[in-house]
Amino acid sequence: MALSFSKINWHGRIFRYVPLFVVIAMILFASTTQASMSKTSRIIRPLLEFLFPQTPEPTLVIYHGYIRKFAHFAEYAVLGFFASRAFWHSKKKSLRENWYLAAFALVLIVASFDELNQSFNPSRTGSVNDVLLDCFGGAFLIGSLMFYKKIGND
Repeated sequence: MALSFSKINWHGRIFRYVPLFVVIAMILFASTTQASMSKTSRIIRPLLEFLFPQTPEPTLVIYHGYIRKFAHFAEYAVLGFFASRAFWHSKKKSLRENWYLAAFALVLIVASFDELNQSFNPSRTGSVNDVLLDCFGGAFLIGSLMFYKKIGND
C-alpha cells in the first residue's frame, strides 16, 4: 500500500530537516578555499588589531588560530543541536528513541567528510584532531540536550 502525500506531514519534516541540511551545507562551504585562513584573516585580522593594537604579529596569528578552532567546536555544536532536534521528533521510533546516537553519528560523518574534503584542497589541511574537536563540539551540545531533557522529565 503506497502512502498518499496527504498522509505525510510535510510541514513537520521541513521544519525538522531543512535547518539541519542548511547547517551541513554551511559547514561544507566552510571547508572550501573561501574559508581558508588567508580568507578569514580579512575579517578576523582587522578585528584583532582593533581589539589588541599593541599585540605582536606572532600573537595575532595564534589568536586567529584559536578563533578558527573555536569555530570548529561551535559549528559542530550547532550541527549537534539541529540533528538532535530533527531526530527526537522523528516519526521513526528507532530514531526518536536513539536520537542522541543518531545525532552524534551524523556529527561524526559530517566532520570526517569535511576533513577528508579539506585534505584534497591545497589551501586547507585535513586533520584528525579537527575531527575530534568537531565531535567534541557536537557531543557537548548533544550531552547538554540529554541533560536538559532528563531534568525536564523529572
